[in-house]
Amino acid sequence: MSSPFARPNIPVGPSMSIFDPLFLGIDEFGHPVYLPLIYRNLLIGGEPGAGKSSLLNTIIGTAALCTDVRLCLLDGKLVELGLWKGCADVFVGPDLDLAILTLERLQTVMDNRYTFLDSVRRQKFIPADVFEAILVAIDEIACFSATMGDKKDQERFMVLLRDLVARGRAVGIIVIAATQRPSSDIILPSLRDLFAWRFAGRCTNDVSSDIVLGHGWAAKGYSSNTVDPQNQGCGFLIGEGGTPGLVKAAYLTNEDIIRVADYAAWVRRTRAAKPTTGLRAVA
Repeated sequence: MSSPFARPNIPVGPSMSIFDPLFLGIDEFGHPVYLPLIYRNLLIGGEPGAGKSSLLNTIIGTAALCTDVRLCLLDGKLVELGLWKGCADVFVGPDLDLAILTLERLQTVMDNRYTFLDSVRRQKFIPADVFEAILVAIDEIACFSATMGDKKDQERFMVLLRDLVARGRAVGIIVIAATQRPSSDIILPSLRDLFAWRFAGRCTNDVSSDIVLGHGWAAKGYSSNTVDPQNQGCGFLIGEGGTPGLVKAAYLTNEDIIRVADYAAWVRRTRAAKPTTGLRAVA
C-alpha cells in the first residue's frame, strides 16, 4: 500500500531547495513521508514530551540546508531552537516586544512582495524571483499569545501571526508554529483552519486532538490521544482536505543538531561572501 504522502522523484542536485518536498518521517507501514512545504504552513500540537520540538528541529534543519530560504526563528523558551541561531537571519527569544516587531517587519516584507507580484502581473512567488523564501518557525505560541506581556500585546501578536499565515504563502513566507497547549484559547479554529498541514502529537484528550486536526476527527477514530505516551514523535498528520495519517517523525539528537547547524551556518556564510549580481544585492 502506497503512502498518501509519498514524494515524487526529485533529480539529484548540488544543493537542497525549499521547493523540494521535505522528509518528515515514516508512516505506519514504514513508507517515507514527505511534506511539500512551499506555499503551505504547518501547525504542530501535542502535550509536553510528545516530540513537537523535535519535529520542529527536523524541519528547521532541512530548511537550514536549503540555499533558497531564510530563517526567522521565535523561541519562547530560548533553548529549543537556540542551536540554529547561527543559521537564522533573525532569532527571537522570550521577548514579546521583539516578537511583535519581527512579525510587523515580516508583514511589511509580505506587502512589498505582493506589490512586486502585482507589478509583474503574477499571482505567486517562483524559484526564479530575486528574493528568497522565508521560513518563520515559532516554538510555543502560548509564550507569546498567553504568557508574556499584557493582553493587548498578546492579541497584537496573534493578529500579526494570523495575517502571515493567511497571506504569506503566495509570496514565499512559510509559517511553522508549535504549541504544547492545544486548547481553544491558544489555537482558535479561525487560525487552525488557515494551516494547510497539521500534526497532532500525543494529546491528553480527544478535544485537544481535534483542536489541532479539526473538529470531528476524533469521533471518526483519528485521535492523537490513542498514541502511546512513550512513542514520542508519533502523531497524526493531515493536509489539505485529506484524511489524518499516522506518522513517526524523524529525530535529531542534540549532537545531530549541532553538526547540521554548524555545517548549515558555514554554507550560508560562504554563500553570502560570494560576489552577487546587482539585482540580487538590491533584493
